[in-house]
Amino acid sequence: MKWIDTEDIAIALAEKHADVDPRTIRFTDLRRWVCELEGFSDDPDRSGEKILEAIQMAWIDEAS
Repeated sequence: MKWIDTEDIAIALAEKHADVDPRTIRFTDLRRWVCELEGFSDDPDRSGEKILEAIQMAWIDEAS
């Protein structure tokens, strides 16, 4: 997975952190959790606020 795979990342996060409300996650934690996902292989430094917001929104949609 790469940073642009927001839907795939959101699904993986929803499965791995099912007990977490994605609306309450800090971007620092979100970034770390994405980098720790199995299959994630992008440069950690390529993430930014816009990408993290997109992942968070996709995760919120996935959780609803």
